[in-house]
Amino acid sequence: MRTSLVQILAIGLSLFSSGALCAFGYSSSGGNFIIDAGSANPLVFSVSQSNCDIKSIKYRGVELQYGSQGTHIGSGLGSATVSVNQISGSSRYIKVTCVTSTLTHYMVVREGESTIYMATYITAEPDIGELRFIARLLPNQLPGEYPYGEVSNTNGASSTVEGSDVFVVNGQTRSKFYSSTRFIDEDSHCVFGGNDLMHVCIMTPQQESSSGGPFFRDINSNNAGASTNLYNYMNSGHVQTEPFRTGLHGPYLMQFSRSGIPSVKTADVSWFGEVGVTGFVPRSGRGVVIGTASGLQSGMEGVVHWFNSAAQYWVRTSSSGAFTSPPMKPGTYTMVLYQTEYKIATTTVSVSAGGTTTMNIAGSISPANRKTIFKIGEYDGQPMGFRNADKFLRMHPSDSRMSSWGPLTYTVGSSPLTDFPMALFQSVNNPVTIRFNLASAPGAATLRVATTLSFAGSRPQINVTGWTGPSPSAPPKIDSRGVTRGAYRGYGEVYDVSIPAGRLVAGSNTITISSISGSSGATFLSPNFIFDAVELFTV
Repeated sequence: MRTSLVQILAIGLSLFSSGALCAFGYSSSGGNFIIDAGSANPLVFSVSQSNCDIKSIKYRGVELQYGSQGTHIGSGLGSATVSVNQISGSSRYIKVTCVTSTLTHYMVVREGESTIYMATYITAEPDIGELRFIARLLPNQLPGEYPYGEVSNTNGASSTVEGSDVFVVNGQTRSKFYSSTRFIDEDSHCVFGGNDLMHVCIMTPQQESSSGGPFFRDINSNNAGASTNLYNYMNSGHVQTEPFRTGLHGPYLMQFSRSGIPSVKTADVSWFGEVGVTGFVPRSGRGVVIGTASGLQSGMEGVVHWFNSAAQYWVRTSSSGAFTSPPMKPGTYTMVLYQTEYKIATTTVSVSAGGTTTMNIAGSISPANRKTIFKIGEYDGQPMGFRNADKFLRMHPSDSRMSSWGPLTYTVGSSPLTDFPMALFQSVNNPVTIRFNLASAPGAATLRVATTLSFAGSRPQINVTGWTGPSPSAPPKIDSRGVTRGAYRGYGEVYDVSIPAGRLVAGSNTITISSISGSSGATFLSPNFIFDAVELFTV
């Protein structure tokens, strides 16, 4: 059977329109570098030669890039020295390098893969006070967000609740801040859509140069209407509890897929040292820490965290407490053991290139010989179980789906844990009341109020049947909203209040806990703190 010239042309046009023709390489056109990944599902993107913005992203022949703004670092570098070159190693690579006075951004494609590998090296924090990569994509092609669903889709907002970043859509509060996952839990976060269900996903194999530790969380995605935005936040001022780190952030990946959601567990960046990236430390230049963690409360998860001014790492312990750290840069680290998220031990350890250091760590909650009268919640560094703790990560405290904040009264022995609020707002549900009965007067006692986060200097003050405890000093200020942005982790202050003998009596007793501060505010932006646990004990 002979194929006519018309048929050959028709087949060729069909292949071209579907994006099936591809050739690994790069070219220059119209002030942009055009990079073709040479992949079976074609990925072709263009990078501005003047400012490093990605101006076009075509996957399988479909344009995904938002037209009014580029995909870039921060809100764009403004100007940069941009170069491109092809490198051969274990594979063939194309590397785009964008250089400013304090920042170098790398974009690398590996032949045959529909993935843009990236890394960002900084010698100073950007002037805007945060370091992020943002892909601005077309919402008609990629309207969905994984794994967050509608909670961060602000398209069609009718009003705002606070500032310009918490919106009301169809009667529900939504915000880009509600697309967040603890660093220790992160896998892929994606935007998706189209007839063949394309996914564009960000994956970060490690967060060694970010700030905040294993339980930090930040913005991941937001369908904002005009564009669907996909982020990798490397640092920010969003409930930030430690200084920013310079050096190399990454590698991190933006992967394009039509066969489901990729996992960071399968992401291989071991070859990154072949492409000449400033600050990249290969496995051979790293060491590990091994050991056993002990002293955790039964049923609690153990997490070991290492950090210094240059890097941070973490790992979960096994059921027996054994752990092996990720490969770490050489240096001396603070080493912390958490009971879920509650700090119970701290030490230091040194790591050398190619070495294995053994360091065990044992935790406790002092005083170890205390006799508990009652305890509300658990020392786990989280407000989970308290009222509205099942909702606040994905909606504003004012949302109509929230249960009433109170003021609430909790009766020891009969009230469910949901009768105790996860947060105490000075202008909303202040104070919370605890009622309990004692068979006999216990003498002197201690009330411990463990918190996870404070806003605007809020801290607890207690009253025991007419006796008012001392006013604690204000906690360190975190210059960021907290619970109204779905955040709960700050410095984790613990307040121990000594109650004199004679104040607790046989029979009925009442304790109130109030939010106090030197500030004021309306409704949910009033000073507030978040509960971890409340315990009354004697020694």
